[in-house]
Amino acid sequence: MKIQSTMTGNKENFQPIHNNRINLFVCGPTVYDNSHIGHARTYIAFDVVARYLNYRGYSVFYLQNITDVDDKIIQRAAETGASPRMLAKRFEQRYLEDMHALGVTNVNYYARATEHVPEIISQIERLIELGFAYETQSGIYFDESRFQDFGKLSHQSVEDLKKHRIEPDPTKRNPGDFSLWKKRQDGEEVTWNSPWGLGRPGWHIEDTAITETYFGAQYDIHGGAMDLIFPHHEAEIAQMEATSGKKPLVRYWMHTGFLNVNGEKMSKSLGNFTTIRDMLQKYEADAFRFFVLLAHYRSPIDFSEEALEQAGKSLERIRQAARIIEKQLQTAPASSATKPTDPSIDPDVAEAKARFLESMDNDFNTPYALRAVFDLVREVNRRINEKTISRKGLQDASEQLREFGEILGLGFYAAGKKSQGKAEAITGNLIELLIETRQKLREKKEWQLADEIRARLNELNVVIEDAKDGGRKYYV
Repeated sequence: MKIQSTMTGNKENFQPIHNNRINLFVCGPTVYDNSHIGHARTYIAFDVVARYLNYRGYSVFYLQNITDVDDKIIQRAAETGASPRMLAKRFEQRYLEDMHALGVTNVNYYARATEHVPEIISQIERLIELGFAYETQSGIYFDESRFQDFGKLSHQSVEDLKKHRIEPDPTKRNPGDFSLWKKRQDGEEVTWNSPWGLGRPGWHIEDTAITETYFGAQYDIHGGAMDLIFPHHEAEIAQMEATSGKKPLVRYWMHTGFLNVNGEKMSKSLGNFTTIRDMLQKYEADAFRFFVLLAHYRSPIDFSEEALEQAGKSLERIRQAARIIEKQLQTAPASSATKPTDPSIDPDVAEAKARFLESMDNDFNTPYALRAVFDLVREVNRRINEKTISRKGLQDASEQLREFGEILGLGFYAAGKKSQGKAEAITGNLIELLIETRQKLREKKEWQLADEIRARLNELNVVIEDAKDGGRKYYV
């Protein structure tokens, strides 16, 4: 198996650190809004990576972080009047629901930044002790000039790096220094005690503190979208390699290409995004997943409704073939089968499987893997029409299509349907609105009306739990 690493730019033979055990980390979402389909492209790609590695017999621990404290969360909370903690919890839940709808089910653990603050503080303390970080009036910064390898992932020279001004702050030693800890500003409510006073973590330090906790100083694969290479992943390398003294932090860096709209990267800052939830109102989840896998994970994808509709039609061709095979199996005479003890696989099925695995072993090349699936479908259909396929051949084809579907996370034997109905989405949004309204009433000490909303929701089988930390959970 070969993986193309962003660090070297080459396809490298895959060799895990610990025999058949693989530690895989992918940067998760900052939960301040609904996730869009550009995010989904990355998480679908790495779900397939995890599925295939598991299929190949590796034991995969797939870890993903949840950034639930960040400038964007605080800003959005201020705009909406919600508390930052409640807003983050709400959009985290929506993200998890979106991933489930898309079949992204192979993450073993989601690690929230707010649940790893002691580990974050510990890593910052060690960086200060080693001379890689320093304190200013506004917080703790990593001294970029002390880490000589800074820029090695994005292949930028020292002169290139000087052009970047990551976080403007006149108290910093170097323009490119990035924050590890942000001291409390007036009015900020989401803070923790630290050796440097009340404050909160910087963005980059969250990930390395989390991966160090679960993986140690080095691990196998780090994934994420291409736009995270600089400065985020460069910062992760600097933080962890400076702390541990061990290189490399990661053996294989994998980055997904952008999902573009009219030639531009889909992003919230450009306002050209479609949320996963909105997309699922019109299209089946598997159709979008199929659309994503028709391109190699490193390649850009041009999104359009026409392209998504065409992907749905292509998926339906495979499903139609699967239905024909199953119908043929119901009527095929037992005499057409080879001996039950014959372990050989139908030649066309064996060839398709070999080509599929060869493609996936070549840096998870899903477009070529799907080409092998289509070729199998075409050959089986031809042989059915010519009545030259045995019952054993039909059984082999059926089992192989199911296996292909499991590896890719696609339901080749499922009836096409949208993952979430419009009525269900509206109901969920109304429940969240009522819960937010109840919380605001509680803050105003209007207990009677707040209790009435809770009681009426209970009648609808919506149970609210008020957590000690001020958070809320509801169950339907």
